[in-house]
Amino acid sequence: MIINRKTREIIDVRQRKGSVHDFKIYKETIADAIDSSIRVEADLGYLGIEKLHENSLIPKKASKKHKLTAGEKAYNKPLARKRVVIEHVNARIKTFKSMAYPYRNHCSQTEGLRHLLRMSLICGFINFELHARK
Repeated sequence: MIINRKTREIIDVRQRKGSVHDFKIYKETIADAIDSSIRVEADLGYLGIEKLHENSLIPKKASKKHKLTAGEKAYNKPLARKRVVIEHVNARIKTFKSMAYPYRNHCSQTEGLRHLLRMSLICGFINFELHARK
């Protein structure tokens, strides 16, 4: 899902059949379509995005052997504050119960399209609500 952080508008939604990692979907579908002038702010699930998109930011990762330094924590904090907007949009999508639970219908080609249609409609409702408030 691509979200304009300033307006909180959902710009695009993509999906794949089955359990596919978000970063793989990104690489297969939209990595080439995003202009390099657009800043991409992603979470740690997108490790390696800097190789595909130069203008991208992801938090610094800690490990068992490498604890985060004060400078790395200071770098991560503003990123987390920006990303919380995206998590709030995800929460708004999940208020629609059909999106909050696993999709249990058949995974045929038409059912996958129906799920994408449902997701797109819900995102449209959320975008409409944003514009109606203004």
